[in-house]
Amino acid sequence: VMTRNLRTHILFALILAGIMAYIVLLSSVPPVDRDALTHHLLVPKLYLENGGIHELAHIPFSYYPMSLDLLYMIPLAFSNDIAPKFIHFVFALVTGVMIFRYLRQRTDTTHAWMGALFFLTLPIIVRLSSTVYVDLGLICFFFAALLYLFKWIETGFTMRPLIISGIWCGLALGTKYNGLVGLFLLGLFVPFVYARVHGKTRHAGLKAAGYGAVFILVSLVVFSPWMIRNITWTGNPVYPLYNKVFNPPPVSSDTETRPPAPRISHLQFRHLDYGESWPAIALIPVRVFFQGEDDSHQYFDGRTSPFLLILPILAFAGFKKRSRQEKAEIWLMTAFSVLFLLYACAQTSIRIRYFAPILPPLVVLAMLGLYNFQTRILKAVPWSGPVKNFLVLAVITVMLGLNAAYMVERFKKDRPLAYLSGELTRDDYIQSFRPEYAAFQYANAHLPEDAKIFGLFMGGRGYYSDRFIAFNDSLLYRAAEDAASGEDVADSLTGKGFTHILVSYSGFNLWLKEAGTDHDRQVLRPFFEANTEVLFSQDGYGLLRIVSRHHKHL
Repeated sequence: VMTRNLRTHILFALILAGIMAYIVLLSSVPPVDRDALTHHLLVPKLYLENGGIHELAHIPFSYYPMSLDLLYMIPLAFSNDIAPKFIHFVFALVTGVMIFRYLRQRTDTTHAWMGALFFLTLPIIVRLSSTVYVDLGLICFFFAALLYLFKWIETGFTMRPLIISGIWCGLALGTKYNGLVGLFLLGLFVPFVYARVHGKTRHAGLKAAGYGAVFILVSLVVFSPWMIRNITWTGNPVYPLYNKVFNPPPVSSDTETRPPAPRISHLQFRHLDYGESWPAIALIPVRVFFQGEDDSHQYFDGRTSPFLLILPILAFAGFKKRSRQEKAEIWLMTAFSVLFLLYACAQTSIRIRYFAPILPPLVVLAMLGLYNFQTRILKAVPWSGPVKNFLVLAVITVMLGLNAAYMVERFKKDRPLAYLSGELTRDDYIQSFRPEYAAFQYANAHLPEDAKIFGLFMGGRGYYSDRFIAFNDSLLYRAAEDAASGEDVADSLTGKGFTHILVSYSGFNLWLKEAGTDHDRQVLRPFFEANTEVLFSQDGYGLLRIVSRHHKHL
């Protein structure tokens, strides 16, 4: 047995080493992912340039919680923007260790290793592990919070594990705003679980509410630095969320109010723009496990695995024979996963990353299901041993094979060897993924340090700009709306301090064609023809100097 366990450890350790080597290769390229360039690297870079945390009103993302982003400041201080990817990956490894330790207690060593490797090779985890994002931190913190809730139940509701769980939840809140969903769910689970166990004892309801209040209070105390920062800057602790609640607009005395623009929900948008039927939309919580495509808004901008939906069902086999503790853990992981998923699918646009905290619980449930499949379900079937072994091996092969196929696909797409071998320089590599990069390089080399660039239809990707750049397409809309000529548009922009425009030609032309009014076209076309001078143009992006009658010196 010892020899067999040792062989198992060695085999899976070698596989894990291979996965880590793969991620290291995939990550050893310059950052080109959108959110890294819009805030996870951009904001820490600006903090370093200005000597500390300060308000960046022109970057809405800068008001988000930034606990992990502050960690990224350390390598950025040494001009290293690749190391933050490895910091992010560490959180995936820590989560894998937690999955391993939990499953080793509830199943066996083989299934514990299988769970860790299944998690680390999930397509969305592979993608996140090689990016400068923060989702892996959120995943790690919430799973730790769940595990300490389990310990709270197991120790007879002692205070210490509950407080530690609240700390982990608070760290999740300080990582990303959708941690608020997890706080809401876990904050409900705490009193519910206590009331279920001690419902018939005296003052049980009061004690349950008290435990829930302690958990929420501890979480909010850990999160409080970010709330205090936002209250100081904006008066809203979770800015820009719920800003109309904390900063209600003044009541206008004008009796003639413009009717609000018609708005459609993201589900209506899917129906109208993607042509999805309402039954197909209703099945989105199931489809996210079967459909998924990187960089596709329609297909959830990521990929998971169908086995995260199928195998957890088998975790309930023999459920009645489990201990009260095991039942509570399975129900809590199931409820957390289902409710978090449904909330994420009901709110805003649907992205795999937005419900990523459910992945570790689902992986655990999947491995419990696989363990049940081997030890309970197949055991009750009168088939030969080789047939049973073949079925188990087939499930594992397909489960990990789908992940491996994605890893190959991602390696081809990111082309790390082209960069690491010297075939592509750093500039060439970035340019191949971010066609606006050449315009940034030109601006960095030729514009004065006090230049102010208006980024138009750029998606907010400002990390590679060494000059001040603000992204607010609505400024152009308002300037055009109030203008009688192109000169007026130029005056409006220069009046706000802008000296140059960096524009995506295709993005601007598409907006002008499909969303712009006749008035917009009448003033903006003359503006770009007579009131701008093209300094640089390449790959669909142009750097323009604004020429205004009142600001001829610009």
